[in-house]
Amino acid sequence: MKKLIVLLTFVLGISVAAVAQNPAEFKFTEETHNFGKIPLTKPVTVEFKFTNIGDQPLIITKVETTCGCTVPTYTKTPLKKGETGAINVTYTPAGSPLPFSKSITITSNAKTPTKVLYIKGETVAASK
Repeated sequence: MKKLIVLLTFVLGISVAAVAQNPAEFKFTEETHNFGKIPLTKPVTVEFKFTNIGDQPLIITKVETTCGCTVPTYTKTPLKKGETGAINVTYTPAGSPLPFSKSITITSNAKTPTKVLYIKGETVAASK
C-alpha cells in the first residue's frame, strides 16, 4: 500500500510540474504604438493583437490605464493555446498641444501576470 501511495504521489507531482511549466503566455505583435502627430480634437484608436503561446487557457482579469483619456476594451473570453485576442485602446486628447505617453497595464493568469503596453505621440492644434 505504501508503494502505491508513493507512486501516485510521484505521478501526481510530475503532472502538476508539467502543467506549471507551460502556463498561458502572451505574444504581442507590438507592445508600443506611436500615433505620431494627431489633432487635439480627434480621438485615435490602436489594436494590440496577441496570441496565447502557452499550453493553458489565457484569461485577462483586468486592463487599466493611467488616466480617463485612455480607454481600453479587450477580449474577455479565455483563449486556448494558439488562439488570438486583442486589446483596443482609444486615446482622446485634451488640453494643450503636447507630446503624450500612456501605459496600459494588463493583469492575467499568464506566466508574466502583469504586462504593460504603451502608446505615445504628440497632439497638435487642429487644422482650420
